[in-house]
Amino acid sequence: MLSLLRQPRNLALLIGCALLFALAAFAPHPAPQQIRQWADSVGPLLPLVFFAVHTLVCIAPFPRTIFTLSAGLLFGSAEGLTLAITATTLSAVLALWLVRALDHERVRARLTHPTVQAVDTRLARRGWLAIGSLRLIALAPFSIVNYCAALSSIRFTPYLIATFLGIIPGTVGTVLLGDALTDRTSPAQVIVTAACLAVGVIGLVVDARMAVSKLAVQPEPVA
Repeated sequence: MLSLLRQPRNLALLIGCALLFALAAFAPHPAPQQIRQWADSVGPLLPLVFFAVHTLVCIAPFPRTIFTLSAGLLFGSAEGLTLAITATTLSAVLALWLVRALDHERVRARLTHPTVQAVDTRLARRGWLAIGSLRLIALAPFSIVNYCAALSSIRFTPYLIATFLGIIPGTVGTVLLGDALTDRTSPAQVIVTAACLAVGVIGLVVDARMAVSKLAVQPEPVA
């Protein structure tokens, strides 16, 4: 892994993603009034435009929390949850496909360290548990998890199901209980976040302790 990071291209990509994520995370969030003004300017196509922007922007290293909060603010509970969950899931799918279509095989060919191969085998055999657990942990950057999954041998269907189910609790907590746009945090949201974190960590521990077959794994072709 260290040899990969010593290569200028890989190191530049890693630093670039980290900088983009940091800038987006610490940039000032728009106020609720600004979001409503933007929504009013879009007009009746707002749900479609919001869905498209949410999906495409979150492929990049951009925190999706602002979109999740905005979904609840603009559309209410039912429609907001539907938009946030479907857009987030589609964004994760597109990120997986994009990375695998661009440079997946070349990067995989260089991941020859036994530890890396062991992790890759684990993801191929039981990746749904690791991905689902990471989706529950708010501190795990959404886009970075997508990219790492794309470089592994995890199969598409377990990745899709684990992503969809894993993002539901946190999204529900944010849409229904979140008030971060007004700099206030609901105690119920804190409880939901802590519960998701605990379950996610337990899932990762369970996955780490479970044995994995050492049979060779064939990488899944890009659809």
